[in-house]
Amino acid sequence: MNQLAKAPRRSVLVDMAAHFGMEADAFEMTVRAQCSPTPKKGEQFRPLTREEFAAFLLVAKKYDLNPLTREIFAYPKRGGGVVPIVSIDGWINLVNSHPACDGFQFTWERDANGDPISCTCIMHRKDRSHPTAVTEYLAECWRDTEPWKMKHRMLRHKALMQCARYAFGFAGIYDEDEGRRIAEDQNIALLPPAPRAPRIGQQSPAGEKIQTAQGDATEVESGTGQPPIDSASPLDDEPDPDREEMGGVDADSTPDAEFFDELRDRLAEAKDAASVEEIWTELDPMARFEGSDLDQEICKKIKARRLRDLEKEDGK
Repeated sequence: MNQLAKAPRRSVLVDMAAHFGMEADAFEMTVRAQCSPTPKKGEQFRPLTREEFAAFLLVAKKYDLNPLTREIFAYPKRGGGVVPIVSIDGWINLVNSHPACDGFQFTWERDANGDPISCTCIMHRKDRSHPTAVTEYLAECWRDTEPWKMKHRMLRHKALMQCARYAFGFAGIYDEDEGRRIAEDQNIALLPPAPRAPRIGQQSPAGEKIQTAQGDATEVESGTGQPPIDSASPLDDEPDPDREEMGGVDADSTPDAEFFDELRDRLAEAKDAASVEEIWTELDPMARFEGSDLDQEICKKIKARRLRDLEKEDGK
């Protein structure tokens, strides 16, 4: 034989367990106990499925975050899926361990009583001549919860997390407030598409101020507040790869058609549901199309179609 045999592919669970010097079963049991969110009074969370747990571990492995110390944990999403949550310790680890990080600082705006109005995080990268600055406002971030009694600390955390996203492009991970809303929102897929983030130099509705790495100011809208679309929307069917309209948008005429094709092709390679979740986590379409519910819904339908096809294949 002149052909080399392919090495067997190890699961992400085995890889992560080996990284922490543990047996796979013990590692899984320990992480499952640690990675669940802290429930509020009267709250209960369903356990993650095997596929969801594997997807969660893939995100932890991708960002080299430790689930045993809760640098990263997970919210099970209603209707299926998992939302990876990164704690403030995890975000600080991500920023400080990034090879391009050149430090960060905070500035404050306070009222006459010394209470915070806003906090701005400024992050510097060694490979960019201009820093990235993000301002978070207490009025938009404050929650009636115990941690928010420490207003300065929590607002500083918020500013750091959001600035880290823009400065270093961390995608597919959320802070706890965001993750809880996403995980609990049963109707998130029924919302109409939010306006796209404006290009440099364009104006946008009031929202979060961002100073880009190139020094240009722009804003990102925080939400649409629009009512759900009709349940008989054309989103009920996955768009045909050749040409079919999705919610009034011709999928093949959009700039994102190439990504939809890539997603279909990659998912077509998946042989089981766990492989589908691995590819889904790797491509991370929810983060790519954050702020565009229509594009996210197209991706979800492509994934659902592949899962249905796999069920049919198993039933043969």
